[in-house]
Amino acid sequence: MKTAELQIGCQTFTWEMLGTAWTGGPDELVRAIAAGGYSGIEITDTMIGDYAGRPDAFARTLSDAGLSLVSFAFGSSSGFTLPEQLMTDLEAARRWVDFAAHFPGALVSMGSATVVSPGARPDKFAAAADCYNRASEIGRAAGVTVAVHPSSHHNTLLFTREDYDALFALLDPQVGWVPDTGHILRGGQVMGDTLAVFRDRIRYVHLKDVDARGDWAMLGAGVCDVRAVIDIVRSAPLFNGWIVVEEESDKAGEDPAAAVRVNRETLRALWN
Repeated sequence: MKTAELQIGCQTFTWEMLGTAWTGGPDELVRAIAAGGYSGIEITDTMIGDYAGRPDAFARTLSDAGLSLVSFAFGSSSGFTLPEQLMTDLEAARRWVDFAAHFPGALVSMGSATVVSPGARPDKFAAAADCYNRASEIGRAAGVTVAVHPSSHHNTLLFTREDYDALFALLDPQVGWVPDTGHILRGGQVMGDTLAVFRDRIRYVHLKDVDARGDWAMLGAGVCDVRAVIDIVRSAPLFNGWIVVEEESDKAGEDPAAAVRVNRETLRALWN
């Protein structure tokens, strides 16, 4: 079986998680990620800044830095689980699909379905699936793949393997998945089993690490078996080759640029 050639990108949440302590802009993110030895970037609606309405300008900035746009990621205050906000969420999906369409091969990643209101969990799974499915149709019309990125953060609807089963059973086949190794482990899941069962949905991967307690750790310092993950995802039929490294540990909070540089060096040592 032919396996995908690996490319290594970096997610900008490493800076975004600093909140108001981060006062820089997207140009600084691009420079730091390029200097860290990465070849791609995944940026979010929070971090894109004034490039949001200037995709061609962002494309030039990335090209000058030697970077590709792997994916554009966005979330919603609705947690994608409020039917009354569906149209607003789909308008956002359309906006970012149109943005990503300027970058050949770039995807749109939608954040984890999240509980933001009272109500039965099955209804929330149904609402999230409806939103993801309809956003994926918007993407298909523009030639852009839309994928779901589950998390393990507060009030996520997508934490355990049972949660993944419940949502994915409602998703159309063309809706992609961005497995995140840290969130899978924090949800108490068996990494190899979850990746294998949903392998046909895998488009690219978020790679990060946690320790035995589920606390964020620098890549290679926790319990994630990086080699095993890469071996599994490389044979997934729709995996595009991108491994996107994301860092949320305390060390990243102290110096995000240094942390992503160390992670890139760690990945070279683990994989070469």
